[in-house]
Amino acid sequence: MSDTPRLPGLTSAEADWLVQAAPAVGAERGFPPLAVAVVDLTGEVVVLRRADGGMPMTSRIAVAKARTALLALRSSGLIQLPGGIVDSIQHLYGGDFVPWAGGVLVTDGDVILGAAGASGAHAVEDEEAVQTAVRRWQEGRSG
Repeated sequence: MSDTPRLPGLTSAEADWLVQAAPAVGAERGFPPLAVAVVDLTGEVVVLRRADGGMPMTSRIAVAKARTALLALRSSGLIQLPGGIVDSIQHLYGGDFVPWAGGVLVTDGDVILGAAGASGAHAVEDEEAVQTAVRRWQEGRSG
């Protein structure tokens, strides 16, 4: 056992579960192959997985969507900002700010544990897949 403290939030096993569940949801619904990322409370990647056949660029977009949800404390698709402000925020965060659907917070009640992001389908489909996976994970924790 290490003496190094652990940040609160998701375990690697929980993050693994989410990155396996979201692409499965997408496949069930006929979406193109997805990349799914889970980030911790600092915005660092815990797990990133791209489904076979997924476009390489979707990996970085999935991470950026997850980080965006974490930075904004809301789903990335709910962010309503003028283009100039989005450009400024993207500059501040080195391009890791993507105010399109697909990034969601992972919570336990009102406590944020991390965030998950998906990319590869249409943005609303990305969000549907990752939000469904998060909801199923939350239901499994409480059930």
